[in-house]
Amino acid sequence: MKKNIQNTTLKIVAFGLLVVFTNACGGVAEEKEIASLEENVFSVDEVLEMVAKENDITRKLYTKAIVGEGKKQGMKFDEDWRKNEVEAGPLPALFLRGIATSIKKGDVPLGLYLGSDFPINNANKFKGKQSELFESIKKDQKPQFFYDDEQKLHTAMFADLASAEACVSCHNNHKQTAKKDWKLGDVMGATTWQYPADSLSYKAAIQVLNAYSKGTLETYKEYLAEVATFKESEKPEIGTKWPSQGKYLPTPEVFLDSVKKLTAYNTMKKLVVAK
Repeated sequence: MKKNIQNTTLKIVAFGLLVVFTNACGGVAEEKEIASLEENVFSVDEVLEMVAKENDITRKLYTKAIVGEGKKQGMKFDEDWRKNEVEAGPLPALFLRGIATSIKKGDVPLGLYLGSDFPINNANKFKGKQSELFESIKKDQKPQFFYDDEQKLHTAMFADLASAEACVSCHNNHKQTAKKDWKLGDVMGATTWQYPADSLSYKAAIQVLNAYSKGTLETYKEYLAEVATFKESEKPEIGTKWPSQGKYLPTPEVFLDSVKKLTAYNTMKKLVVAK
Protein backbone atom coordinates (compact mmCIF):
# COMPACT_ATOMS: atom_id res chain seq x y z
CA MET A 1 0.00 0.00 0.00
CA LYS A 2 2.78 2.44 0.98
CA LYS A 3 4.66 1.67 -2.26
CA ASN A 4 1.52 2.37 -4.32
CA ILE A 5 1.06 5.72 -2.57
CA GLN A 6 4.70 6.65 -3.26
CA ASN A 7 4.34 5.71 -6.95
CA THR A 8 1.14 7.73 -7.21
CA THR A 9 2.85 10.73 -5.60
CA LEU A 10 5.73 10.49 -8.06
CA LYS A 11 3.30 10.45 -10.98
CA ILE A 12 1.42 13.46 -9.60
CA VAL A 13 4.66 15.43 -9.21
CA ALA A 14 5.86 14.35 -12.65
CA PHE A 15 2.52 15.28 -14.22
CA GLY A 16 2.57 18.65 -12.47
CA LEU A 17 6.03 19.41 -13.83
CA LEU A 18 4.97 18.28 -17.28
CA VAL A 19 1.91 20.56 -17.21
CA VAL A 20 4.13 23.56 -16.47
CA PHE A 21 6.50 22.60 -19.27
CA THR A 22 3.95 21.78 -21.97
CA ASN A 23 1.71 24.74 -21.18
CA ALA A 24 4.72 27.03 -21.51
CA CYS A 25 5.34 25.49 -24.90
CA GLY A 26 1.70 25.76 -25.96
CA GLY A 27 0.85 22.06 -25.56
CA VAL A 28 -1.26 19.87 -23.29
CA ALA A 29 0.23 17.23 -20.96
CA GLU A 30 -1.21 13.71 -21.20
CA GLU A 31 -0.80 10.57 -19.08
CA LYS A 32 0.84 8.69 -21.97
CA GLU A 33 3.61 11.30 -21.99
CA ILE A 34 4.33 10.45 -18.35
CA ALA A 35 4.64 6.76 -19.25
CA SER A 36 7.12 7.67 -21.97
CA LEU A 37 9.16 9.81 -19.59
CA GLU A 38 9.42 6.97 -17.10
CA GLU A 39 11.64 5.09 -19.54
CA ASN A 40 14.31 7.80 -19.45
CA VAL A 41 17.64 7.23 -17.71
CA PHE A 42 19.97 10.02 -16.58
CA SER A 43 23.62 10.19 -15.59
CA VAL A 44 24.24 11.10 -11.97
CA ASP A 45 25.94 14.31 -13.14
CA GLU A 46 22.78 15.40 -14.97
CA VAL A 47 20.58 14.79 -11.93
CA LEU A 48 22.95 16.52 -9.51
CA GLU A 49 23.05 19.48 -11.89
CA MET A 50 19.25 19.62 -11.90
CA VAL A 51 18.92 19.59 -8.12
CA ALA A 52 21.82 22.05 -7.78
CA LYS A 53 19.98 24.48 -10.07
CA GLU A 54 16.82 24.17 -7.97
CA ASN A 55 18.92 24.83 -4.87
CA ASP A 56 20.53 27.87 -6.46
CA ILE A 57 17.16 29.42 -7.27
CA THR A 58 15.68 28.52 -3.87
CA ARG A 59 18.60 30.04 -1.98
CA LYS A 60 18.49 33.23 -4.05
CA LEU A 61 14.78 33.58 -3.35
CA TYR A 62 15.24 32.99 0.38
CA THR A 63 18.31 35.24 0.61
CA LYS A 64 16.89 38.18 -1.31
CA ALA A 65 13.13 37.99 -0.77
CA ILE A 66 13.09 36.74 2.83
CA VAL A 67 16.39 37.72 4.50
CA GLY A 68 17.30 40.83 2.51
CA GLU A 69 13.80 42.33 2.40
CA GLY A 70 12.99 41.03 5.87
CA LYS A 71 15.88 42.92 7.43
CA LYS A 72 14.49 46.12 5.91
CA GLN A 73 11.30 45.46 7.90
CA GLY A 74 13.18 44.90 11.14
CA MET A 75 13.17 41.11 11.01
CA LYS A 76 16.24 39.41 12.45
CA PHE A 77 18.30 36.46 11.18
CA ASP A 78 20.92 34.80 13.32
CA GLU A 79 23.15 31.71 13.47
CA ASP A 80 21.60 30.94 16.89
CA TRP A 81 18.06 31.20 15.56
CA ARG A 82 16.96 27.94 17.18
CA LYS A 83 17.76 29.12 20.72
CA ASN A 84 14.69 29.98 22.78
CA GLU A 85 15.95 33.43 23.73
CA VAL A 86 16.78 34.39 20.13
CA GLU A 87 13.89 35.76 18.07
CA ALA A 88 15.33 35.37 14.59
CA GLY A 89 15.25 33.26 11.46
CA PRO A 90 18.01 31.16 9.87
CA LEU A 91 20.74 32.80 7.83
CA PRO A 92 20.96 31.51 4.22
CA ALA A 93 23.78 29.04 4.97
CA LEU A 94 21.81 27.66 7.91
CA PHE A 95 18.69 27.39 5.79
CA LEU A 96 20.76 25.19 3.45
CA ARG A 97 22.01 23.17 6.41
CA GLY A 98 18.42 22.58 7.47
CA ILE A 99 17.59 21.25 4.01
CA ALA A 100 20.66 18.99 4.07
CA THR A 101 19.66 17.62 7.49
CA SER A 102 16.16 16.86 6.25
CA ILE A 103 17.51 15.03 3.20
CA LYS A 104 19.89 13.00 5.37
CA LYS A 105 16.98 11.81 7.54
CA GLY A 106 15.09 10.54 4.49
CA ASP A 107 15.40 7.43 2.33
CA VAL A 108 17.02 9.06 -0.72
CA PRO A 109 20.84 8.60 -0.60
CA LEU A 110 21.54 12.22 -1.54
CA GLY A 111 24.27 14.14 0.28
CA LEU A 112 24.48 17.94 0.46
CA TYR A 113 26.79 20.34 2.24
CA LEU A 114 28.32 23.78 1.84
CA GLY A 115 32.07 24.37 2.02
CA SER A 116 34.58 27.17 1.46
CA ASP A 117 38.25 28.07 1.72
CA PHE A 118 37.26 30.90 4.11
CA PRO A 119 34.34 29.43 6.10
CA ILE A 120 32.99 30.96 9.29
CA ASN A 121 32.91 27.46 10.78
CA ASN A 122 36.29 25.80 10.25
CA ALA A 123 34.59 22.41 9.99
CA ASN A 124 33.30 23.54 6.58
CA LYS A 125 36.77 24.22 5.14
CA PHE A 126 37.59 22.31 1.96
CA LYS A 127 40.41 19.80 2.12
CA GLY A 128 42.26 17.51 -0.30
CA LYS A 129 40.76 17.07 -3.75
CA GLN A 130 37.81 19.35 -3.07
CA SER A 131 40.19 22.13 -2.10
CA GLU A 132 42.04 21.68 -5.40
CA LEU A 133 38.85 21.65 -7.46
CA PHE A 134 37.50 24.68 -5.64
CA GLU A 135 40.44 26.69 -6.97
CA SER A 136 39.18 25.94 -10.49
CA ILE A 137 35.62 26.87 -9.52
CA LYS A 138 36.80 30.25 -8.24
CA LYS A 139 38.45 30.96 -11.60
CA ASP A 140 35.63 30.07 -14.01
CA GLN A 141 32.59 29.22 -11.80
CA LYS A 142 32.13 25.96 -13.72
CA PRO A 143 30.93 22.89 -11.78
CA GLN A 144 33.34 20.09 -10.99
CA PHE A 145 32.35 16.41 -11.12
CA PHE A 146 34.38 13.53 -9.73
CA TYR A 147 34.17 10.15 -8.02
CA ASP A 148 35.16 10.16 -4.36
CA ASP A 149 37.09 6.89 -3.97
CA GLU A 150 37.22 7.15 -0.19
CA GLN A 151 33.46 7.58 0.28
CA LYS A 152 32.50 5.63 -2.87
CA LEU A 153 30.23 8.47 -3.97
CA HIS A 154 29.77 10.42 -7.18
CA THR A 155 30.36 14.04 -6.28
CA ALA A 156 29.53 17.40 -7.85
CA MET A 157 30.60 20.86 -6.70
CA PHE A 158 28.84 24.08 -7.75
CA ALA A 159 29.89 27.68 -7.14
CA ASP A 160 28.09 29.44 -4.30
CA LEU A 161 28.04 33.17 -5.03
CA ALA A 162 27.54 36.23 -2.87
CA SER A 163 24.21 36.96 -4.54
CA ALA A 164 22.86 39.51 -2.07
CA GLU A 165 24.16 42.25 0.20
CA ALA A 166 22.91 40.21 3.16
CA CYS A 167 25.54 37.53 2.39
CA VAL A 168 28.38 40.03 2.08
CA SER A 169 27.65 42.07 5.21
CA CYS A 170 27.05 39.02 7.37
CA HIS A 171 30.32 37.31 6.45
CA ASN A 172 32.42 40.48 6.50
CA ASN A 173 31.18 41.46 9.97
CA HIS A 174 31.02 38.06 11.63
CA LYS A 175 33.22 37.75 14.72
CA GLN A 176 34.71 34.46 13.46
CA THR A 177 35.23 35.48 9.85
CA ALA A 178 38.55 34.71 8.20
CA LYS A 179 37.89 37.18 5.37
CA LYS A 180 36.45 40.70 5.67
CA ASP A 181 36.49 41.97 2.10
CA TRP A 182 33.78 39.91 0.40
CA LYS A 183 31.98 41.66 -2.48
CA LEU A 184 28.76 40.99 -4.37
CA GLY A 185 29.35 38.32 -7.00
CA ASP A 186 32.34 36.73 -5.24
CA VAL A 187 32.57 32.93 -5.15
CA MET A 188 32.16 32.45 -1.42
CA GLY A 189 32.15 28.68 -1.45
CA ALA A 190 30.65 25.68 -3.20
CA THR A 191 27.68 23.42 -2.61
CA THR A 192 28.71 19.78 -2.79
CA TRP A 193 26.26 17.04 -3.78
CA GLN A 194 26.86 13.28 -3.56
CA TYR A 195 25.04 10.16 -4.76
CA PRO A 196 26.13 6.49 -4.84
CA ALA A 197 24.91 5.39 -8.30
CA ASP A 198 26.34 6.53 -11.64
CA SER A 199 22.91 6.68 -13.33
CA LEU A 200 19.30 7.19 -12.25
CA SER A 201 15.95 6.17 -13.65
CA TYR A 202 13.30 8.81 -14.20
CA LYS A 203 11.65 7.70 -10.95
CA ALA A 204 14.91 7.95 -8.99
CA ALA A 205 15.60 11.41 -10.46
CA ILE A 206 12.15 12.60 -9.34
CA GLN A 207 12.83 11.16 -5.88
CA VAL A 208 16.02 13.23 -5.63
CA LEU A 209 14.14 16.39 -6.60
CA ASN A 210 11.34 15.51 -4.17
CA ALA A 211 13.84 15.01 -1.34
CA TYR A 212 15.21 18.50 -1.93
CA SER A 213 11.72 20.08 -2.10
CA LYS A 214 10.68 18.26 1.07
CA GLY A 215 13.80 19.56 2.83
CA THR A 216 13.03 23.11 1.72
CA LEU A 217 9.46 22.87 2.96
CA GLU A 218 10.42 21.34 6.31
CA THR A 219 13.11 23.95 6.97
CA TYR A 220 10.84 26.84 6.08
CA LYS A 221 8.09 25.40 8.30
CA GLU A 222 10.61 25.14 11.14
CA TYR A 223 11.40 28.83 10.68
CA LEU A 224 7.71 29.75 10.86
CA ALA A 225 7.31 27.58 13.96
CA GLU A 226 10.02 29.69 15.59
CA VAL A 227 8.24 32.87 14.46
CA ALA A 228 5.10 31.66 16.26
CA THR A 229 7.01 31.85 19.57
CA PHE A 230 8.12 35.47 19.10
CA LYS A 231 6.73 38.38 21.10
CA GLU A 232 3.63 39.81 19.43
CA SER A 233 5.51 43.01 18.58
CA GLU A 234 8.16 40.99 16.70
CA LYS A 235 5.86 38.64 14.83
CA PRO A 236 5.45 39.23 11.09
CA GLU A 237 2.05 38.41 9.62
CA ILE A 238 2.04 35.09 7.78
CA GLY A 239 -0.07 34.79 4.64
CA THR A 240 0.20 35.54 0.93
CA LYS A 241 2.35 38.67 1.24
CA TRP A 242 6.16 38.93 1.21
CA PRO A 243 8.59 41.12 3.23
CA SER A 244 8.88 43.53 0.30
CA GLN A 245 5.29 44.53 1.10
CA GLY A 246 5.82 45.07 4.82
CA LYS A 247 6.27 42.97 7.94
CA TYR A 248 4.99 39.80 6.29
CA LEU A 249 6.14 36.27 5.58
CA PRO A 250 4.60 33.94 2.98
CA THR A 251 3.07 30.67 4.09
CA PRO A 252 5.06 27.48 3.30
CA GLU A 253 2.71 26.80 0.38
CA VAL A 254 3.19 30.28 -1.10
CA PHE A 255 6.98 30.08 -0.66
CA LEU A 256 7.29 26.63 -2.27
CA ASP A 257 4.89 27.58 -5.06
CA SER A 258 7.16 30.52 -5.94
CA VAL A 259 10.19 28.19 -5.96
CA LYS A 260 8.43 25.75 -8.30
CA LYS A 261 7.33 28.49 -10.68
CA LEU A 262 10.96 29.58 -10.97
CA THR A 263 12.44 26.09 -11.33
CA ALA A 264 9.87 23.79 -12.95
CA TYR A 265 10.37 24.81 -16.59
CA ASN A 266 14.15 24.29 -16.68
CA THR A 267 13.95 21.10 -14.62
CA MET A 268 11.28 19.53 -16.83
CA LYS A 269 13.13 20.59 -19.97
CA LYS A 270 15.98 18.35 -18.83
CA LEU A 271 13.75 15.52 -17.65
CA VAL A 272 11.92 15.18 -20.99
CA VAL A 273 15.09 14.58 -22.99
CA ALA A 274 14.85 10.95 -24.06
CA LYS A 275 17.82 8.66 -23.46
